[in-house]
Amino acid sequence: MSNRFNDNWKSQTRLVHGGTLRSAFGETSEALFLTQGFVYDSAEAAEARFKGEEPGFIYSRYANPTVDMFEQRMCALEGAEDARATASGMAAVSAALMCSLKAGDHVIGARALFGSCRWLIETLMPRYGIETTLVDGADLEAWERAIRPNTRLFFLESPTNPTLEVCDIAAVAALANSIGARLVVDNVFATPLLQKPLELGAHVVVYSATKHIDGQGRCLGGVVLSDKEWIDENLHDYFRHTGPSLSPFNAWTLLKGLETLPLRVRQQMESAARVADYLAEHPKVARVIYPGRKDHPQADIVARQMKGGSTLISVDLKGGKEAAFAFSSALDIVGISNNLGDAKSLITHPATTTHKNLSEEARAEAGIFGGTLRLSIGLEDADDLLEDIDQALRKV
Repeated sequence: MSNRFNDNWKSQTRLVHGGTLRSAFGETSEALFLTQGFVYDSAEAAEARFKGEEPGFIYSRYANPTVDMFEQRMCALEGAEDARATASGMAAVSAALMCSLKAGDHVIGARALFGSCRWLIETLMPRYGIETTLVDGADLEAWERAIRPNTRLFFLESPTNPTLEVCDIAAVAALANSIGARLVVDNVFATPLLQKPLELGAHVVVYSATKHIDGQGRCLGGVVLSDKEWIDENLHDYFRHTGPSLSPFNAWTLLKGLETLPLRVRQQMESAARVADYLAEHPKVARVIYPGRKDHPQADIVARQMKGGSTLISVDLKGGKEAAFAFSSALDIVGISNNLGDAKSLITHPATTTHKNLSEEARAEAGIFGGTLRLSIGLEDADDLLEDIDQALRKV
């Protein structure tokens, strides 16, 4: 058995074939290895494998053939040397952040973060003696002013959840390099197809594979990608002993999702651009933020570091929460759900769902107001989506 990979393959080919590990049966689809442990030919072989002197799998909490295929395929797509797949996106984020920090270290994070990510930085880390600072992610000088002698890690999302703010990854990475710190980027909104943080200078990339990578609302998953040295020295033992491992079945499901990722993202992005343009001209809409539009606040950075817009739209309705609720509830095709990147179009009201635990002041700083909605565009016909949105807006 061997993992298939060719340096000359383009992204779409890597998403179908990269990392494939065929058994002696020569199966076409990736094999699903539902096993907790593995058997050794002898006690000596077991000893050699535990010592790392002999290659092979030991226990599915550490590594599993199906999970390994998913990790290898993500490495081939992302351009990373190594990866560890996790049970969820938040497991990936927490592992990537916590595995290389200790009491007394300092972390700088962009203020515009997913609610659970902010909880990690604002609530969990200080409990363990880790100092933290949140800054305006779009303001490079704010990052620089926040640096302390003990700053070890920078963390950002780009585009951000839910307001689609874009950070200059290359500039923040250069700042991190200047003090010997690491930059961790949550790239879930861009997907590995539209943005390559490692190529831009980031040191670690994380994904919630639950979103676009699965893309069909079936399972949870996450992945951390970086250079092999960082994973061996920081993530390996943390991952092995804390156990945030991905189930083999979910890994197999995510492998199937990767095969169609380019097709789905391309159509979703095309439809999202049409919907964003329509909403931007509607009299009941106060503001639309979409990375593919020229009026995006960081349009110059988008053009420089992204290969396309997004499948997500941030929209503010006039009339605040009452208007946002009336619009969401009147939609027929678009479902109300806090997930995103799905084949089905979904909408959520961040102030009362994903970011409800933030103070009103913190939400305002992040650009989240009563009328703010996050719209994730799916694979439905764009004309049907526009008709659905139009009839719902008429009821506001």
